[in-house]
Amino acid sequence: MPAGTLDRFARMSPFEIKDELIRRARAATTAGAFLNAGRGNPNWIATAPREAFAALNRFALAECRRGGEFGSGLAAAPGRAGIAGRLEAFLDGGEAGAATLRAALAAAPPGTEPDGLVHELACATLGDTYPEPPRMLEGAERAVAAYLRAVLSGPEVPFDLFATEGATAAICDVFRALHANGLLRPGDGIAIGTPVFAPYLEIPVLADYALRILPMEAAEEQRFQYPEAALAVLEDPAVRALLLVNPGNPTSVAIAPASVARIAAIVRERRPDLIVVTDDVYATFVPGFRSIFAELPRNTIGIYSFSKYFGCTGWRLGVVAMARDNVVDAALAGRPAARYAALAEDPGCLPFIERMVADSRDVALHHTAGLSTPQQAMMALFALSELADRALDYRREVTAVLHRRSRAFAGALGLDLERNPLFDHYYGLVDLDFWMRTHLGEAAADWMRAHVHPLDIAFRLAEEHGIVLLPGGGFHAPGWSARISFANLAEEAYGRIGAALRAVIGRYEAGWRAAGAG
Repeated sequence: MPAGTLDRFARMSPFEIKDELIRRARAATTAGAFLNAGRGNPNWIATAPREAFAALNRFALAECRRGGEFGSGLAAAPGRAGIAGRLEAFLDGGEAGAATLRAALAAAPPGTEPDGLVHELACATLGDTYPEPPRMLEGAERAVAAYLRAVLSGPEVPFDLFATEGATAAICDVFRALHANGLLRPGDGIAIGTPVFAPYLEIPVLADYALRILPMEAAEEQRFQYPEAALAVLEDPAVRALLLVNPGNPTSVAIAPASVARIAAIVRERRPDLIVVTDDVYATFVPGFRSIFAELPRNTIGIYSFSKYFGCTGWRLGVVAMARDNVVDAALAGRPAARYAALAEDPGCLPFIERMVADSRDVALHHTAGLSTPQQAMMALFALSELADRALDYRREVTAVLHRRSRAFAGALGLDLERNPLFDHYYGLVDLDFWMRTHLGEAAADWMRAHVHPLDIAFRLAEEHGIVLLPGGGFHAPGWSARISFANLAEEAYGRIGAALRAVIGRYEAGWRAAGAG
């Protein structure tokens, strides 16, 4: 494909290029043959927690009808006293989802008061009041905190949560509040572990922030771990923050324990002021995963979303987590805080996480801030249902699906997937430059770089095979690469994608040989 045809797409985000790829792929195929493996949205849903939510909602409505001053079509909010016992009686009636709801509530953290939790969740499903507190409902926060400690392997120190509309809102809220409080100023350096989710490269350079990005590049030859030379960027005092996605997107590889320990050592010994932001959305797909938030709680702002694991991207369920003792609040101590004067008698004492809540609603609308209560109830039930699943049956089923799909793809491509316990199998990064170097030699890779446009692989797959993968360049991935999602298509589709990719590679090999280089 002529380079000039593709140059106009070179600066665009891969998530915007995908629309053109979809258009071309649909035009090239019949409806049944079109395959979009560029989407990260999973094609599964967790059924049991949703059934529990439906049962809880039916109970809440029944509670509303128990009394009150209203006539037909109106009802009063549920009463608190004795509500846990009434729920038990209701669930004895054989409601669908009753077993899951009962087990989920039984998995609540120690010290949870039954009437308090059931009343909170029942009222939350109805969505008839603003979230109170705005940051997060108290019972939901305790449930999600217990879930995160299990999923992230800690931390053991006390931490607070802010419920957000997925990781999407979380990262925006974090950047907005860091900027508003003068902790990230225009021209400041931010280290970003790459390859990385493309919008995380696009947000810091917006005029709103004007940050200077210093890529901390993982080495493909080291299974996308960070070499010592890459970690050296963290020692630069001009670098105010580090942004990570762990496990990675698009690499799908978790940071190795040794690398986590090395980052932690640099922070503790040389950069105790460094702010670390980690997006751990894919944590559940790597057995024994340990977040850098567990390792460095004082320095870390953690982000998590329920979207991928539970198949609930449309619910928009995420949280920001911060240890109560943290470097951000330490940096803010003694600074003027007139921005938040309407919120507190002494606004300078407001913790950063509370400022984040306020900034999410431009401060003035803080009293109506917060994630909707039905969303928080669903989030709590997802968390509690996972805590109740002590055998981890759901987790095993989800990971088995991803493993089968990635193996089908690799087999059709002619690869034997090397076992890597840090690989989560949610995405795959197809790097043709690496392929050419390792299979045909450096001369073949040199020829491809000289004669094949980096976007050619994605456009050729779309136009000739009706397949959509996202180009890797926008993720700061190695050149001539593409990201494939193993989450959103049936297993048999990945065999077809692998075969199509092998055909594209064959075309490049043939071009190299025809040029006389091979």
